[in-house]
Amino acid sequence: MNMNRRNALKIGAVGVAAAAVSTLTGCNNASATPAAGTCATTAGKKNVLGKHQIVVIGGGFGGLTVAKGLKKKDSKFDVLVIEKNDTFMSCPFSNAYLGKLEGLNLGTFIFDYAQPVEAHGYSMLRSEVIGIDRVAKEVHTAAGIVQYDILVLSPGIDYDYENQFPTFSKEKIADLKRNAPGALIPGSEHVALDRMLKNMEDGDVVITVPSGKFRCPPAPFERASMIAAYMKKEDIAGKVIILNPGKDIAKGAAFKESWKELYGDKVVHMDFCKIDDVDTDGKTISFTQKIPTGKKDADGFDIMKEEKKSHKYAVLNLIPNNKANGVVKMSGVEVTKDSFGKVLMNGCSFQTKTDKDIYAVGDVVGHGVPPSGQTAVWTGQQCVEEIAHRLHGKPYELLVKTTTINAGNVCYSMVGDKPEEAIMVTHDFSWTGAVINGAAKVPKGPDGKFRSAATAKANRDWYRGIMADLFN
Repeated sequence: MNMNRRNALKIGAVGVAAAAVSTLTGCNNASATPAAGTCATTAGKKNVLGKHQIVVIGGGFGGLTVAKGLKKKDSKFDVLVIEKNDTFMSCPFSNAYLGKLEGLNLGTFIFDYAQPVEAHGYSMLRSEVIGIDRVAKEVHTAAGIVQYDILVLSPGIDYDYENQFPTFSKEKIADLKRNAPGALIPGSEHVALDRMLKNMEDGDVVITVPSGKFRCPPAPFERASMIAAYMKKEDIAGKVIILNPGKDIAKGAAFKESWKELYGDKVVHMDFCKIDDVDTDGKTISFTQKIPTGKKDADGFDIMKEEKKSHKYAVLNLIPNNKANGVVKMSGVEVTKDSFGKVLMNGCSFQTKTDKDIYAVGDVVGHGVPPSGQTAVWTGQQCVEEIAHRLHGKPYELLVKTTTINAGNVCYSMVGDKPEEAIMVTHDFSWTGAVINGAAKVPKGPDGKFRSAATAKANRDWYRGIMADLFN
């Protein structure tokens, strides 16, 4: 092993992680979640902070796109963003940081909200949303009440530990959050996972894949690639084990080609695995895997058998099932009946089906488009057009001149280092008048391979460009 380099990484990680946690968690009195209504009243009177023409909940890719776009459309628009964190952290491209690709550090992913607020002229309230009153058109926050004419929901996701693991206690779930961080939501869990990887000796890294809809479907598989790249260059003996509740892999052929050719048997993907238990003290994960028996049923489908298994790990990245952020439930808008709870939209609009004065963008939209940073930006841009036309008293219909938008989403995934290589998928968006759908294409390069150095460069260029657009 290259112990000198790895020991240096460990020593350096301690100071960086300690500094980053306080920056990313955004912890102060305004961030704490009080009992409902306790901060919204003073001596029985409403603590109204003010009223704004457009209020955006969530300062991520979608929310910032809406705020900036509306101010660009009309500088007189009164736009307020409500965000619980005091700094922005990007999840897109963050797996490359875990892979320790050249030139990346925490500063590559963390941004100061003051910069776009000053550059684009919208307002920002840093506080936690604790309730929404649609009748009164009020957003209740830990700091007080904000009234609105139009509300835009861009709150992102929450983890759904409770429904995925109904027998786990609150203490056990808290333990999993600390010792097997999901790292799919901006915050200190990315720092914690990075620290665990830097501190590990030989051993396996286990990554679990959520069931149902989740933020960025390629994320667990890109993460496996980047962690394998890190282990390879640091000469860490062990494998990256992916436990998938199904068999599907986003960009599957491209990832499988990369794993086979770059890492041999170092990346192991296991189908049909249901997580049963985790022992963080013993660093053991237990699961049930469905395995084909080699026999077919009367309809020609494989007959499966269940096997109980367990695996020792050095690092566990348990990515729980996802659900829409709790702000969606607070709003009372109608959602899909699946476990995620996507917001039902008004046809191909980004206006909600339930309330003409509430819109939604990003991860929570009910359209059939993939959740990603780029899609959050695209949905935010469409929402801007709708709201701006409405406020200017002009008619507007999405995609009125065409039924297809080519490459509405472009999603890159880093798969290799030295040389850096990446794969990509594009989604063409189309509509029938009822819903917007996305159709995926995973292109190959001129050499017949999915991955290339040119795509890796495009990934870096895309990230620089999208961050510059949001913050400059």
